[in-house]
Amino acid sequence: MSANTPPGFIEMYRQLIAAPSVSCLEPQWDISNRQVIELLGMWLTTMGFQVEIQELERQAGKFNLLATMNPIDGPREGGLLLSGHTDTVPWDEGRWSRDPFTLTEADNKLYGLGSADMKGFFAFVIEAIRDLDFRRLKKPLMILATADEETSMAGARELRRFPNLRPDYAVIGEPTMMVPVRMHKGHTTDCIRVTGRSGHSSNPAAGVNAISIMHDAIGYLKQLEQDMRDRFHEPAFEVPYPTLNFGHIHGGDAANRICACCELHMDMRPLPGMHVDTLNEMLSQCLAPLQARHPGALEIIAMHEPIPGYETKADAALVRMAEAISGHPAEPANYCTEAPFIHGLGCETIVMGPGSIQQAHQPDEFISLSQIRPGQEKIRALIEKACC
Repeated sequence: MSANTPPGFIEMYRQLIAAPSVSCLEPQWDISNRQVIELLGMWLTTMGFQVEIQELERQAGKFNLLATMNPIDGPREGGLLLSGHTDTVPWDEGRWSRDPFTLTEADNKLYGLGSADMKGFFAFVIEAIRDLDFRRLKKPLMILATADEETSMAGARELRRFPNLRPDYAVIGEPTMMVPVRMHKGHTTDCIRVTGRSGHSSNPAAGVNAISIMHDAIGYLKQLEQDMRDRFHEPAFEVPYPTLNFGHIHGGDAANRICACCELHMDMRPLPGMHVDTLNEMLSQCLAPLQARHPGALEIIAMHEPIPGYETKADAALVRMAEAISGHPAEPANYCTEAPFIHGLGCETIVMGPGSIQQAHQPDEFISLSQIRPGQEKIRALIEKACC
């Protein structure tokens, strides 16, 4: 290996997996992504990229990286951005059959936390451009590595701090089996909190039962769920309407006490084109009658900043290019990515990367060896088409 060449593909993969970069809202699990960023920065610098690393303003100890290779004679804007996040979800202790931070090859698969979702994508990109003659570039080639996608998407929310980040096209390498994804729903998470007044259960009128009020609130929310289903429709999705899910509920502490507090955690997933404010207004209007009956008892608390839906048009140049290279028509996805924030830079954006989303957030996460060569070739073809 020469001094200006990153390590081989499997060794890059091994080092990326070995660098813990868990993002989690629980502080005891949360880990800085500095190690991954430093590895990528070192490898891309040796290849001649201009590398800029920024610590996040909203999350100290977390970092974004932008690496740029400009053409010798050509524009300094436009071109192709290959983007991925450097963090992983926490691992399920006791459910992995192998060390999640040791890359393990077995059964024609590479196992490790982040092997599919999605630290391994950076090894694919670097391997795809290892032998590329950068003198052939007609437009810039950029590689973006972000922080905290799995929690707050804090990294993607700070992209405008890179002043020259103005690609024509962006490909986010989430695991899609190299099938292009051109749209997905957004995501909001809210806590509905009811505060009542405790008392002895022998006299229910002596208190205000938060569970009883929450029961009524759920009835109103079920009406909202049906209202969204009736008013909004996008047939491209398997579930063609916005969804509402009750994910967690807790209230009370004893059978013989009037419940003084009850919380419901729920999420909603708007369609592309739906403004997040529309969902928030619908939620507030839905619960307004109950709030009027029980002044001060019911709160709606956003649990994280909302993520909007996103869509790149079916006839966009990048979509056509990716469909031709992949051999698959573009699809919608039910999960969320950083696409709406990158799309907000003004570029055509798709999600397309090696590995399967079925492996994401699972014990014994893996990527099949059979996907390695085709994935590298398709990434290289995208770069050739967009930049050369």
